[in-house]
Amino acid sequence: MEKETYDYIIVGAGSAGCVMADRLSEDGKHSVLVIEAGGKDRNIWIHIPLGYGRTFFNRNVNWMFETEPQPGMQGRRIAQPRGKVVGGSSSINGLLYVRGQKEDYDGWHDLGNEGWRYEDVLPLFRRSEDQQRGENAWHGVKGPLPVSSLREPHLIADAFIEAGVAAGIPRNDDFNGAEQEGIGHFQATARNGLRKSTARTFLARALRRGNVTLATEARVTRILFDGLHADAVVFRRDGRDITVRARCEIVVAAGAIQSPQILQLSGVGPGSLLKRHGIDVVKDLGGVGANLQDHLQARLLFETRGKITINDDLASFARQIKMGLDYALFRKGPLGWWAGLAGAFIRTRPDLTRPDVQFHLYPFSTDRKDRPELHPFSAFTLTVCQLRPYSRGEVTIQSSDPLAAPLINPRYLTDPRDGQTIAVGLRVARLVAQTQPLAKLIKCERDPGPDVQSDEDLLSFLKAKAMSVYHPVGTCMMGHGPDAVVDDKLRVHGVSGLRVADASIMPTLISGNTNAPSIMIGEKASDLLREAQSQNNLRAAS
Repeated sequence: MEKETYDYIIVGAGSAGCVMADRLSEDGKHSVLVIEAGGKDRNIWIHIPLGYGRTFFNRNVNWMFETEPQPGMQGRRIAQPRGKVVGGSSSINGLLYVRGQKEDYDGWHDLGNEGWRYEDVLPLFRRSEDQQRGENAWHGVKGPLPVSSLREPHLIADAFIEAGVAAGIPRNDDFNGAEQEGIGHFQATARNGLRKSTARTFLARALRRGNVTLATEARVTRILFDGLHADAVVFRRDGRDITVRARCEIVVAAGAIQSPQILQLSGVGPGSLLKRHGIDVVKDLGGVGANLQDHLQARLLFETRGKITINDDLASFARQIKMGLDYALFRKGPLGWWAGLAGAFIRTRPDLTRPDVQFHLYPFSTDRKDRPELHPFSAFTLTVCQLRPYSRGEVTIQSSDPLAAPLINPRYLTDPRDGQTIAVGLRVARLVAQTQPLAKLIKCERDPGPDVQSDEDLLSFLKAKAMSVYHPVGTCMMGHGPDAVVDDKLRVHGVSGLRVADASIMPTLISGNTNAPSIMIGEKASDLLREAQSQNNLRAAS
């Protein structure tokens, strides 16, 4: 591979990178190299939906990053798992398919990003999708990405939805349809009891073509520039550095943590930071690594009156055998479930025009540690997540060593409005739990417990126990202001031949889980790259 040249080089085989590999190779006219730091997705737990509980803590497929100590969280380091495998985080995430709200994308447009309104990106969502329920104005059925509903009812999830409706939350059977607000079941990127990552969908079909090359266990160390033009990528594999060149463009799609890291190591970023680490400045862009946003969640744990949770399934050898047989024979049961069987999107204040909090219902409970274990009692978890946090952080290199993890500092809860919003969300979640028919399934609230009631106590609970939902975005912000990194065509400001296409380009965090929007960004980037190539061909012909 040394000194080879490709039309397009994609750095990262994650949610967006796999999409671009597929779309850019469709016509068979262009060669595409995809460089992935992780290995192939051979681990069986990647493909079993409930296996995310194992991949979240497996260093073979997960970077297992941690934040810097967070002053707003009692100095705790907060886990930041990221996929280190083909498929990226789409191979280890909780599988939920949530696009966000119409206003999220319209807001990007209002910031000056042409072509990113909801009406512009909806066709891209539909193009990707193979919706189990069928086609309509919001959903497609012929795309490579299966989106499915849970194959069986669940006692706690159904009771949660009924209780929410009784408590005044409207029923919503499609969070990705006309409106997001309401309570209902989540859909997921799964089909027939198997995870459908972008590696198993988009990239798999791309690799069947002869013009796509995948390099795994290949750690990108820097991008090389000829003046201000990006023309090559250096990656380390089997202990040696390999240089590959791009005829058309290089696209960085390494995610919100590693895309800014790669740019900074390559001389594109805050000049003072780069000089401090002895890196030659190619382009002084202060916004590279800034604008980090992430979803923070608080977890309510409820002990149940009966043995109706996964805690009980895994505590019993007989029930484990049944789980295995149900999955092996029918692709049903807990092994086929995803992270959050049901959920809700609610408004914490009557003056709001759209939801600002999301609930996730998990039919198990655990303390999140390096190797978490399910509680020995029967319990489920109800999480409360603020959708649009005000706090902002940053990602920066800590040295010029490309193999050193970057410094991740989300600055959780530095804006007091974040804690206030989650506290109100906790009160609403408790109201649902106290409403029938869910209330009759609950023996007691185990955490934080009934004694934690005041705003001050709830905030203390957040600081002591809150954790990330693992949705970092924004560190290569799209826009046209002084802090922007890419323009609305995803081209890095001030240089040529280089784009960024992943969750890092989001100017603001979308209102929900980030995998589906990242896939959409891959679709959008593919269109932009093909459009640019067509224009180049026309100019060459004239």
